[in-house]
Amino acid sequence: MNLLFSNDERGAYPASWYAATALPAPERPVLRGEVRADVCVVGGGYTGLSAALHMAEAGLDVVLVEAHRAGFGASGRNGGQLGSGQRVDQVALEKLVGRDDARHLWDLGEEAKTLVRGLIARHGIDCHLRDGVAWAGSSEAEVRELHAYAGHMGRHYGYEVEALNREAFHALCPSPDYRGGVLDMGAGHLHPLRFAQGLAGAAEAAGARLFERSLVLEVSEGAPCTLQCEAGRVTAAHVILAGNGYLGGLAPRVAHRVMPINNFIAATEPLGPRAAEVLTRDVAVSDSRFVVNYFRLSHDGRLLFGGGESYGYRFPDDIAAKVRRPMLEVFPSLEDVEIDYAWGGTLAITMKRLPLLARLSPHVLSASGYSGHGVGTAVHAGRLMAEALRGETAGFDAMAALPVPPFPGGAALRSPLLALAMSWYALRDRLGL
Repeated sequence: MNLLFSNDERGAYPASWYAATALPAPERPVLRGEVRADVCVVGGGYTGLSAALHMAEAGLDVVLVEAHRAGFGASGRNGGQLGSGQRVDQVALEKLVGRDDARHLWDLGEEAKTLVRGLIARHGIDCHLRDGVAWAGSSEAEVRELHAYAGHMGRHYGYEVEALNREAFHALCPSPDYRGGVLDMGAGHLHPLRFAQGLAGAAEAAGARLFERSLVLEVSEGAPCTLQCEAGRVTAAHVILAGNGYLGGLAPRVAHRVMPINNFIAATEPLGPRAAEVLTRDVAVSDSRFVVNYFRLSHDGRLLFGGGESYGYRFPDDIAAKVRRPMLEVFPSLEDVEIDYAWGGTLAITMKRLPLLARLSPHVLSASGYSGHGVGTAVHAGRLMAEALRGETAGFDAMAALPVPPFPGGAALRSPLLALAMSWYALRDRLGL
């Protein structure tokens, strides 16, 4: 079964609040016949669109093929948080790769945030970018750990993260579930589908050729490479694989280290004055649970709440009910509030929650496995691959050197083993362990 067609109407965005409030988007042509290019990009999410934009701006002839629509996948469905650094925090990175390399990875993560903000400004992308992401702790131990991390970032990185005690955090987010946290005003949040649509338009304006509803069936590595689609074929000197959780069988060497999982979001009815029961400032929030809850207010006053995961191909029949349960654990006062939209999306994770950037052959690059940190990291990965094809490999090589081990049992057993592990951690979260 192909995840590209397991849960969604072919060639259509899911019925999400993001799709309902998206920018006008042209339907791009299906790739037909024989097409030649310097580079063919597979996947029209943040990674592929960024790569296409940066390569086209450098003068390369770029073709991008997307099985559905630009921004169809995780790039158009996610929580919209533009986080700082990498998905793994700096203390853990220092233990994993050492202080110097951890500092370099921090700098690359900050470069990713700057890149996103710069692209939005340079191309005039209307995606409601706002500053601020808070992290919440549900226990005193979690709050102490968050506060210690804020101190560490100030002392060793010169980066300000504000520590909030219980009273200060409740003044920001009145949930009875949280006992304190931190606030990172250098991070941000945005409308993810609008951002993806803006990147697509910018790539086309730079000269990239985008084809939608053009499923890639096979990639033949060589000099040149060939990509067989349903109605045509692309011949290119280089290939960039940017399918992330939807890459499927196109790259078995990636599949052993990158696993697709499903995550779910609900949008309530507009809350009006009751928005103050959720947040008193226009920031996003994530909590410290292993199975993370994340939320923010939309520009029309709805609660956008993400929670719950699944590990098979199919989404649950009642996504709204799946998200409502953790939503009411965090905000029990919203029990009477209606959910107007609920949707799922497929992202990709790695064992250590670090992205996998890889040179699969002299002519094929791949980036995926952003583990919920893709708004900045994926856009940055696209630019790093564009630079690597032009011989500027320092940034790509630094990310490609990250330790990304294969999942136990390979592609066949990764999903059931992860489901077992995540069920255990979900139980720990519920028991407050």
